[in-house]
Amino acid sequence: SVKFVKRGERRKHPAPPFTTSNLQQEASRKLGFTTAKTMQIAQQLYEGVDLAGEGTQGIVTYIRTDSVTVSEEALGAVREFIGEQYGETYLPETPNIFKGRSNAQNAHEAIRPTDVRRTPESIKASLTKEQFQLYRLIYSRFVSSQMTNALYDTMTMEIGGDGVGLRFYGEHRRFAGFTA
Repeated sequence: SVKFVKRGERRKHPAPPFTTSNLQQEASRKLGFTTAKTMQIAQQLYEGVDLAGEGTQGIVTYIRTDSVTVSEEALGAVREFIGEQYGETYLPETPNIFKGRSNAQNAHEAIRPTDVRRTPESIKASLTKEQFQLYRLIYSRFVSSQMTNALYDTMTMEIGGDGVGLRFYGEHRRFAGFTA
C-alpha cells in the first residue's frame, strides 16, 4: 500500500567559475587528467594558442588563483552573450556573485575565457584535443555560473506491505537553467 506521496520543488544553483584547485579536481574527474597535465595544458591556454586569422592569443585568464570573483567587464560580456544565445529567461536579474574562501588572497580573478564570444567550437580547429577539452570545461563552467537556477519537480513516495517498506525518490527537470 502507498503510505504517503510528497511532491515538491528543488532548485539547483550554478557552480562558481574555477579556481586552480577546482579546475584540477574537475579535469581529473571529467577528463581523467593528472594535476600536472591539467596545469601544463592550462598554461598553454594562458600563454597563447595560434588561432587561425588572429595570431597567438591567450584564451584563458591567469590560471593560478584562489578567487571566484569576476571583473565587471567580463560579467557584462557574459550576461550579454547569455541573453543573445539562450534568451532572457536564462539570465538572472542581477549577476550571480559567489563567495570565496575567507582566507583566499583574491589577487587574481577566477579562471575564465578571455573572450566569451570565442566559443570552444569556434576555435576547435586551432587547438589540440586536450586543449579543446580543457578549454570547453573552463568555458562551460564560466558561462553557466552566470545563468539562472535549474528547477526540478520532485516526488517522494513510501510504499509497503507484509513488513517491507520501500522509499522512492524521483525528480524531473522543469527548467534547464544553467544546465542548458
